[in-house]
Amino acid sequence: MGEEAANGGGVAGSAIAASYDDQIRPLLDAVDRLRHLKVTQVGIQLPTIVVVGDQSSGKSSVLESLAGISLPRGQGICTRVPLVMRLQDDPSADEPELRLEYGSGSVAATTEAEVADAINAATAEIAGSGKGISDAPITLVVRKRGVPDLTLVDLPGITRVPVQGQPEDIYDQVARIIREYIAPRESIILNVLSATVDFPTCESIRMSQQVDRTGERTLAVVTKSDRAPEGLLDKVTADDVNIGLGYVCVRNRIGDETYDQARAEEERLFSHHPLLSKMDKSMVGIPAAIIARCLPDIVKQINDRLSHSSEELDRMPPQLNNVADAVRVFFHIVKQACTSLEKVLLRGDFEEYPDRLEFHGMARIAEMLRDYAKKLPAECPPNDQLFLMEEVRILEETKGISLPNFLPRSAFLVMLKKKVQTIGRVPQGLVNGVWEYVEDLVMKILMKHSDDFPQVQPSCRRAVQSLMDKARARSAQHVRELIEMELVADYTANPDYMKTWTEIMEGHEKLMEAVEDACKPSRITLRGFGEVDVLHLRAHADLAGKAFDLRARLTAYWKSIVLRLVDGLALHVLLSVKRLVEKDLEEDLGNELLGNKFAGVERMLAPSPSVAAKRERLSNSIVLLRQSKEVVANIMDRISTAGEQV
Repeated sequence: MGEEAANGGGVAGSAIAASYDDQIRPLLDAVDRLRHLKVTQVGIQLPTIVVVGDQSSGKSSVLESLAGISLPRGQGICTRVPLVMRLQDDPSADEPELRLEYGSGSVAATTEAEVADAINAATAEIAGSGKGISDAPITLVVRKRGVPDLTLVDLPGITRVPVQGQPEDIYDQVARIIREYIAPRESIILNVLSATVDFPTCESIRMSQQVDRTGERTLAVVTKSDRAPEGLLDKVTADDVNIGLGYVCVRNRIGDETYDQARAEEERLFSHHPLLSKMDKSMVGIPAAIIARCLPDIVKQINDRLSHSSEELDRMPPQLNNVADAVRVFFHIVKQACTSLEKVLLRGDFEEYPDRLEFHGMARIAEMLRDYAKKLPAECPPNDQLFLMEEVRILEETKGISLPNFLPRSAFLVMLKKKVQTIGRVPQGLVNGVWEYVEDLVMKILMKHSDDFPQVQPSCRRAVQSLMDKARARSAQHVRELIEMELVADYTANPDYMKTWTEIMEGHEKLMEAVEDACKPSRITLRGFGEVDVLHLRAHADLAGKAFDLRARLTAYWKSIVLRLVDGLALHVLLSVKRLVEKDLEEDLGNELLGNKFAGVERMLAPSPSVAAKRERLSNSIVLLRQSKEVVANIMDRISTAGEQV
């Protein structure tokens, strides 16, 4: 046996165990009931009593007195891994039930007589057979009659100087484990101090002060009071180490004393000892404040979590009991989606998606229309031939038996068709891009509003895809008609046509002079065409004038063509999108999901597994939190009543 055992280190006396009276036990029961309710699974942090102390300070003795069982003891570090003790009072238990839980699911039943050996064996399995330590915990569940319902964590004792077999950084390893457990604000630090040492020199005091400077969650348990009674009252009264929750003084069990004998000796010691009897009785036993001070914070946590869970449950989709319910919810979803689409596509209102530019539908379509207009050449597309030679060749092929000063209309139509065909793909590219974007936008918004009913989303996708196929087909037909209309006749009521043609034709005389007079420069500047070389036209002087007139007419007419293609297609796109949002989408979704005897919406009656699981989780959480709230409220009322009676 080590020094602790030889000097009365057995099990700590009765002061702690006997202090679980009518005021204290309900507090511990309340916390334990919350723990059994598994309230921590919904984010509520319960107070945990963490036992720390220097090596051989008597930590194990304190725990033994609560559990009424023997724990490993001896010289040096006895606790080499965190030991989580879960004490459970079972009035009906004829025999104590003990079990160890550690590692990856290992569970070992044990007895009071063998528990110390079982803990040693589990410790060796985790930390090795030497004197090293580990942060992997062992949980000891003690279920017996008369123990307090309490969970404590015993940590390795602090030692600065490694002994043989211990790693050189033993202090750092122990300190790291201790800080991990005492740092959370929910941890109540039970600092075990030996009466035989000066408290300010204890390393455990220094560590607890690092995380709890005010001492508001630190309680000191002074062991071995019978060995150093002189000056003990002054030490705990002076409180040089700032212990906020106060001191508890105990007597360790000596030798083969029974627990009843130890309790009697402790009571006699603190009642009749000339020095220890002067101590206030509140310094003997654990004060209720350890747990009571945590209750208001627990209440706040419960209320916050209860409010959050209730709000989340309220936001969940309603439970549908029949087809009528499903139809009503379905049309509500469609209405929400259409309202959102109307905002972003027709009104330019993106309040629902302020930071997601891809949802700003009107702005994105306007950008596409601007890009489309830029892709259409503002001027009649030129060719790579010499100036007016394309017109000359077409005039040669369309000449007929007619008066020489007439411009053949067929020549103009041939030229017009060739130019229009060069841009025929541009309008189709616009409508393809618009409907690809609109389909993606409609799908995203519809999926968002139907997110609570994923079982109908495949049908919604099919309806949207079918609707978009029809929209693309209508737009493709409209584009073909736009192009065909430009080819069927050369007509415009736009007064700019005659104005532009007249302005260009002012250069006709200048052109003919350069063509017919070889003495004049062949390079001239013409309005609408810039600087051109007409040397090659001198060989076609008879057609040069008509070719210039043909080019002037086509150039002037081209502006009307581009204007019609831009305005006409823009209005078609806007009308088609408006019709989709205000009429077609609702109709197609209704046909898809309400057809075949409401087969589509019937699927809404069977919630998805994820939704059902979430609803059950939230409902269970709310029930649990309400029960927990009642548990805490009852005990706080009891504390309040007890305070009024004092």
